[in-house]
Amino acid sequence: MRTGPGVRYPVDWVYKRRNMPVEIIAEFGTWRKVRDVQGTEGWIHQSMLSGNRTLAVTGQTRTLRQYPDSKSVAVARVEPGAVGGIQTCPEGSGWCQLSFGKYDGWLRRVEFWGVYPSERIK
Repeated sequence: MRTGPGVRYPVDWVYKRRNMPVEIIAEFGTWRKVRDVQGTEGWIHQSMLSGNRTLAVTGQTRTLRQYPDSKSVAVARVEPGAVGGIQTCPEGSGWCQLSFGKYDGWLRRVEFWGVYPSERIK
């Protein structure tokens, strides 16, 4: 992540984990200004980004559920900072279907970072 949109700007941060979720907040040519889960902002070349939607678990250890219901069977326990993939976030639902490696299940939107409160993802 650079301090500005171009190679002439210094590198400010190096991400060492793949698929870290970021929010694109601005564009300049082939550069994207992004914000990460901790609120850090900077510029990344578009070739370093993917269109795959990912998330980071926030707060405490969370329970991944079989269905979008807090009484549903637990599929797995997911540690804070775990990065997963977003499969779907139905409109009007407080839950999203996610994947963490071989585990698929549902978490409440407030338990992770990577989607807007009312965003719908098919």
